[in-house]
Amino acid sequence: MTAFSPTRRGFLAGGAALIIGAHLPVGNKMAAKAATGPVDLNAFVRIGEDNTVTVIVKHIEFGQGPFTGFATLVAEELDADWSQMRAEHAPADTATYQNFAFGIQGTGASTAVRNAFTQMRQAGAAARAMLVDAAAREWGVSADEITVANGVISHTGSGKTAQFGELVAAASESTPPAEPKLKDPAKFKLIGKEEIRRLDSAIKTTGEAQFTLDVYRDGMLTVVVAHSPWINGKVASVDSSAALAVDGVEKVEQIPTGVAVYARNTYSALKGRDALLIDWDLSEAETRSAEEQLEEVATAARDGEGVVADTYGDLNAAFENAAQVIEAEYRLPFLAHAPLEALDGVIENRGDAVEIWMGSQMQSVDQMVTSDIFGIPLENVEINTLLGGGSFGRRAQYDGQFAQELAHVAKAGGEGTYKLVWTRSDDIQGGYYRPQVVHRHRAALDETGRIIGWDNKFATESIMGGSAFEAVIQNGVDPFSIEGSVHKPYDFGAFEARWVRTDSKVPHLWWRSVGHSHTAFANEVFLDEVLQGQGKDPVQGRLELLGDKSPRDRRVLERVAEMANWQGIQGADGKAYGVALHPSYDAHFAYIAEVSEVDGEPRVHKVWVAADVGIAINPDVVKAQIEGGLGYGLNAALFNEITFAEDGRIEQENFDTYRLLRINEMPEVEIDLAVNTEKPGGIGEAGTPPIAPAVSNAWRILKGEPVRRLPLVRV
Repeated sequence: MTAFSPTRRGFLAGGAALIIGAHLPVGNKMAAKAATGPVDLNAFVRIGEDNTVTVIVKHIEFGQGPFTGFATLVAEELDADWSQMRAEHAPADTATYQNFAFGIQGTGASTAVRNAFTQMRQAGAAARAMLVDAAAREWGVSADEITVANGVISHTGSGKTAQFGELVAAASESTPPAEPKLKDPAKFKLIGKEEIRRLDSAIKTTGEAQFTLDVYRDGMLTVVVAHSPWINGKVASVDSSAALAVDGVEKVEQIPTGVAVYARNTYSALKGRDALLIDWDLSEAETRSAEEQLEEVATAARDGEGVVADTYGDLNAAFENAAQVIEAEYRLPFLAHAPLEALDGVIENRGDAVEIWMGSQMQSVDQMVTSDIFGIPLENVEINTLLGGGSFGRRAQYDGQFAQELAHVAKAGGEGTYKLVWTRSDDIQGGYYRPQVVHRHRAALDETGRIIGWDNKFATESIMGGSAFEAVIQNGVDPFSIEGSVHKPYDFGAFEARWVRTDSKVPHLWWRSVGHSHTAFANEVFLDEVLQGQGKDPVQGRLELLGDKSPRDRRVLERVAEMANWQGIQGADGKAYGVALHPSYDAHFAYIAEVSEVDGEPRVHKVWVAADVGIAINPDVVKAQIEGGLGYGLNAALFNEITFAEDGRIEQENFDTYRLLRINEMPEVEIDLAVNTEKPGGIGEAGTPPIAPAVSNAWRILKGEPVRRLPLVRV
């Protein structure tokens, strides 16, 4: 899966650098189409004559740490000094920079380090071997006698030393090893060390970092688009005369997604958009309230047949022989992603070619949709991936939603350069939400109160349905919609998870942790209710259900209880303690949340986290991702939902109505990372799922009534 298969052509010698690359196989039809573009860049490591080592990162850096993580993997095997390391985004080129999990170039599903862990280590090891070979030839000694440490190549016997840059030209003549030898993890000097500083922190602190809004091109026009206030509303007619009269407005064009206003600056573009008079065609629009839509999902969860996603044991017998059956329903709302940097992009239309600057999360998709809209060859679409100010799934559009609008803006505008800017309101009201979900749970208990059967039936849209990735749906089951409901670490005796697929006019998209974002909440809250109803301690009750089935989950649950000095669900000073255990993305997490009631709302004071993520490439980055994911999930659990008014208009448009967690509302977080040599788990999303059930379980204790719906604070 991560085979390193270099060729002589993949190692290009230039006057300024040694470039290390690997040719990668194309994984599916989408990748095959995208692979028609240029492949001779084919590189992952560039060593300059100035002694710098630049790692070419195939995944977007929007805060989750691939620049630092990939550079660490290369530096470890290369035995470079950290001060030498640099990182930059790879160009759009699926054949070279494929995400093995997707078959295209793209970032998501917490796959970045997991899919490139071996690949990037091999690239670093290959570069080291070539430098050592060059030194051996120049010095007339055996390569076995040469050592590399902190960016210096040495031969003890002769006393000769060289820095990487001095050997670049000679190393470019070396033949790359087919199977470069990797380090024994026991000898790691950088991987797993806390002292590694992030490569992108300094430039973001000084303002040197370049985001899309920082891009300015000669003659560039700024564009904003008037979108329908109703989902699926279309332009029936538009009067643009007042908009064209606004100083600075150059033109107004109707495009498939609305009406685009082109201006010499952002202020004029926004003023021009405000002056548009648009009559909207609502014949295909969603005009129902969010409550009406949610009731439809609830009906599907109750009455729909659905498909079995996972099962074991004799569930019918378990419920027929049960001494007690407990049932509950859980409802979750539409959620916006709301990254701090709203969607934006710059595009230059050159007639027969296009160049784009944007925080592209799915380069292959964005490249392909742009190619299709302009009717030009794929290789004529160049994408410069820039740093992104967050995403949480928003930039990972499998239909290239924003790239499509960007391309239509440039095509309608004619040759020239355009910056398309979405405001916060555009983004929050722009659809592509985490879909509504309704879970129905049943538990069968024997005379002792032990769970002998577990039935989870839930309804929601298919995340991948209708997309270019629909092929991942096998036997009617979308793995992204049902993840977290299947392969549970507990032994319930008999078990079934059944998914009912629903449809909606509201466009959907994966939201941070995707299926885990709702399955963790429903499963762990229901389990806590069942355990409490039988008078069982939530930590001990979970340990009994785990048994020996999942040692890693057992260890993190035992560890978090130790960290929190677990004394039970009710503490002093009106505080309660909630527990949640949920593995995701090959990572294992247990949370305990300390919660009280302040002014009628939950106040989370502290969260203890025990995590086993396998090898933590950069422990400090891992902890930051856990804290960020926890805060993001807490924000949604407490406050967030997208609602539709009675006429179908979206009611939220900025952070005054789509509330953000304030800094004084962020709890203290104490994290313990297990130290082991297991393969790396995903970390960008795995910290989000357990926080909602942990807090909800504590809130149930405080209020004395079940928590069956999110958010906990509803206006």
